[in-house]
Amino acid sequence: MFSQAARRLQDALNQKADQIQREFVAISEDLKAISRRLREVSESERTALLAEQTSLHERQAALAAAINTWRDQARAIQRQPGEAALRTLLSDLQAAEDEAVQAAAGRALLILDAPEAELARLAAEAQPAQVTTTAATRLIQRARTEFDLRGVDPRARRAAAVEFANRASVLRDEAVLAELEAARADQDPLVREVAVQTIIQILRLRAMRLAELEDAYTAVQRLRQIDDPAVVPVFIEVLSQPRQGFVLEEAGPREADNHRMRRAALGGLVEWHTPAAQQAVRACHYDRNPEVVKLAALALELYPGEWTGPTAETRKAPPRAEDAPVP
Repeated sequence: MFSQAARRLQDALNQKADQIQREFVAISEDLKAISRRLREVSESERTALLAEQTSLHERQAALAAAINTWRDQARAIQRQPGEAALRTLLSDLQAAEDEAVQAAAGRALLILDAPEAELARLAAEAQPAQVTTTAATRLIQRARTEFDLRGVDPRARRAAAVEFANRASVLRDEAVLAELEAARADQDPLVREVAVQTIIQILRLRAMRLAELEDAYTAVQRLRQIDDPAVVPVFIEVLSQPRQGFVLEEAGPREADNHRMRRAALGGLVEWHTPAAQQAVRACHYDRNPEVVKLAALALELYPGEWTGPTAETRKAPPRAEDAPVP
């Protein structure tokens, strides 16, 4: 059990380093902005900007040293020459300025000192949780602990979301979506990010793959309720790909196209009002569906000029594609 506790302590140390690294990156962006401003401001304003630049450089150097310290401590967990040195390191980490590191170090020390009977009890307590966890629970736990999912680069979190959504058992599982929806309120921003990205990918696959067009349409409408710009590429994908499916009627299933769903996606693009959204709406000029052409033209007429992001007006008054009848 100690090896498991040691890994958790390493994860906590690396997460602390990641947290500081995010601040380091933010300062880098501030420094870039100051460099641009220095080329534009007058001499009287340069002094204050240069002082701010120096202060940020000093802060960044301190952060870099702190990042290295936390990373070195994480590596040191597995490199101690003996038990005495390991105990000293764990005791030092119990006094670290991070609650997660303190708790993980204390847990490692507890396991290191526990007799066989106590270790057996701890293992038995952990076993039920392993039996009852769901796939969504495990994904959320990975978002809390895995080094790759805790980094500054969001691509690893997007890749995990795509991989999870492509599991065949997930596509129609509402329990999975409910658990991920609950995780959107988590205190950890990276857990929230993984949850939102995974929900978006699941709904994307429903919109693109489900033969039942009413269910696919519902997925698009649920995407419109998500306040994250990652939905924009999904709306563009749905809008640009006409396809066939069926709708259920009293007489049985009837073959139909997905133009109603595409109109809903167009509404989502108008709501987000981004440059990519505007480009996709403009491309509808020669669409095969006249209603899509009409709604796209109306959107461009209502909102001329370049789209630069959502506004109060566009989020409140998009073309109401959901009011259009099922074809």
